Amino acid sequence: MKKLFLGLAVLSLLAACGKKEEAPAPAASAPAAAAPAELKVAIDPTYEPFTFKTADGQPTGFDVDIANALCEQIKRKCVFVEQVWDSMIPGLNAKKYDVIISSMSITDDRMKEVDFTDKYYNTPSRIVLKKTVKYTDPASIKGKKIGVLKGSTQEAYAMGELKPAGVVVNSYEAQDQVYLDIKSGRLDGTVADFMEVTGGFLSKPEGEKYALAGPDLKEPKYFGYGAGIALRKGEDALKAELNAAIKTIRSNGSYKTLNDKYFAKFNIDVYGE
Repeated sequence: MKKLFLGLAVLSLLAACGKKEEAPAPAASAPAAAAPAELKVAIDPTYEPFTFKTADGQPTGFDVDIANALCEQIKRKCVFVEQVWDSMIPGLNAKKYDVIISSMSITDDRMKEVDFTDKYYNTPSRIVLKKTVKYTDPASIKGKKIGVLKGSTQEAYAMGELKPAGVVVNSYEAQDQVYLDIKSGRLDGTVADFMEVTGGFLSKPEGEKYALAGPDLKEPKYFGYGAGIALRKGEDALKAELNAAIKTIRSNGSYKTLNDKYFAKFNIDVYGE
């Protein structure tokens, strides 16, 4: 009987020794944070101080900083796409990018093709001429050569008011090309956004012989209702997000910080009236 018990005990011990411990199940790893969705933003980087490039070719300027501030609010990542100004709206409707944040004025004609958010700034345009030119009205500069950005509100004004008075109006693919031709003597001046022409031309050595002429230009039929973000029609959810983001950066101080970064020396809030 003892032998039987002893045999059973040995068998039990062998069975226990031969049993492998089961490894604990590995802990589930935390899911990786999803990368923020991209927002493709069209810019024309020839419009200092609103959109231009740094020495190493990176996009910068007030529009670019505003875009990044809005993307932060809506949890998206801005990806900037360079586009010639006159092709901005066709490119948007062809879905090359999601929005245009590049000083595009909200006008009745443009609203027939695309939708807009609320404005994010509103500055007047001005005529700029050689200091030796006496300006009283469009007729007073008959025969002078004026350069404007093709497809811009300034071009619309020049064609509607200056050309009928005998002013020669030349349109350019980029505003910096206008300044090059002014510098070379091929143009007598330009019509441009007040802050752009001040920061991008008049405040530089090449602009020292030129000055603002005439009153502020802000007739809605030409210049619209301020600069807004252009979207394809039907993008109502994105539009609502961006409008809310514009209100947020206006109220939390971010907008003022960016305004002061570029325009404090001019003592102006470019948001306007």
